[in-house]
Amino acid sequence: MLYGLWHGRSIRLQLLLVLVLVDLFAVLLTGTVMIFRARAQTRIEMAASVHLAELLVGDAAKFLSQQLTAEEFLRALPTQLRSMRHVRIVVKDAAGTPVSAPRPMLGAREHAPAPAWFAALVAPSVEPHNIPMIAAGQPVGQVEIQGEPADEIAEVWENLIAIGSVGTLLNIAIIGILYVLFGRVLDPLTVLAAGLSDLEHESYNVRLPQPYPRELAIIVARFNALARSLETARAENLTLNRRLITAQDDERRRTALELHDEVGPCLFGLKVCASSIAAAADEFPEKAAKKMSELAREIVATVEHLQAINRTMLDRLRPMALGHVPLNEMLNQLVRDRARQSPQISFRLSVERLAPSYGDSVDLTVYRCVQESLTNVIRHSQANNVDIEFHDDGDAALLKLTIHDDGCGVGPGASAGLGIRGMQERVEGLGGRYRLRSETGRGTWVDITIPVGESQTACRGDSESLQSS
Repeated sequence: MLYGLWHGRSIRLQLLLVLVLVDLFAVLLTGTVMIFRARAQTRIEMAASVHLAELLVGDAAKFLSQQLTAEEFLRALPTQLRSMRHVRIVVKDAAGTPVSAPRPMLGAREHAPAPAWFAALVAPSVEPHNIPMIAAGQPVGQVEIQGEPADEIAEVWENLIAIGSVGTLLNIAIIGILYVLFGRVLDPLTVLAAGLSDLEHESYNVRLPQPYPRELAIIVARFNALARSLETARAENLTLNRRLITAQDDERRRTALELHDEVGPCLFGLKVCASSIAAAADEFPEKAAKKMSELAREIVATVEHLQAINRTMLDRLRPMALGHVPLNEMLNQLVRDRARQSPQISFRLSVERLAPSYGDSVDLTVYRCVQESLTNVIRHSQANNVDIEFHDDGDAALLKLTIHDDGCGVGPGASAGLGIRGMQERVEGLGGRYRLRSETGRGTWVDITIPVGESQTACRGDSESLQSS
């Protein structure tokens, strides 16, 4: 419990707690020393007052006994001793009866009494002193002198309260000042934590201001150097990823062109030749003609199957309309195809300020992301409605895409498939962000953001240079 209370607190609070604990220890030690010193001083004061009272009683007795009778002497003695401090004097006759009521002498100062617990700690042991009174050679009574430490203890208590009040106010002021100073000194650590959070979220362009403390300035300088290195490394990685994606797209384009321009005509030629063979088989005998016709039909069926495979490969490698048809029309056609395949699902496509093209790499990435997302919806989501929304933020040079379905959502333990990882790699390779989030009963969201500014212009330039090479 104490471990959690201590380590769960901020450095500022920990430092202040240490200071308060040290302060409390100092107060306890100081209070103990003051109590012991007050006890010693009170004992010395009481002994001095009792001794002085004894001397005064003796002098007064010698003086008064020579001028007054015994009874007058006893009645006049308290008046002569009324100025004594810190003692209580009782004059008794020969029978032991007090001549006057016991009371502190008039010279004692009046103070508010100290608390009982403090008086018990400070008060010394008090023993009465009896002095016999002799007049004309005969004992006429006695004087009882007893120390009265209450007034001295009250003085000590008042002094302690005054010193404690001043010390408390001073400590409160010091703690307040240190609280502000610790905040100023430790503020760079808070800024550093915010900067580390930015690095965690891949915001490498963060730079921290240089603090005044030398130790923190060194840490901040190392942080800024690390952020610059990460930003440089990220820029280099993005450039390499864009070139890699561009090279892949160019290779796909060349392969698609070869399949379309070379394999396609060859397959068509084989189909024509097979049809010609089937037509020429009629000139042969019936049995041979029948055999040749069957073989020709098999060849035609095989060629048609190869043509279907060729068209599928062409579509997977690169949509033939890419670069020739505006992007929004390609997406509308893709959504219409999916709607025909799954009439039980309602598809809604919203396009806002979508440009005709953002370059082959971006156009193909957007097309593949929509294609793969709709395929996942149809296969796994059990959704009734799908919304595809585009937004081109021209000021920020960002293309934003959101695909939301109202299906069952993605389970918490489900792993990302090859399609999702492929989309994420393509989007991040273009310097964008791919985010998949899901809520049970509310469906799944696919949020994609792709920069379409100068980086894409550079990407198209790389593509043209690769084509020329």
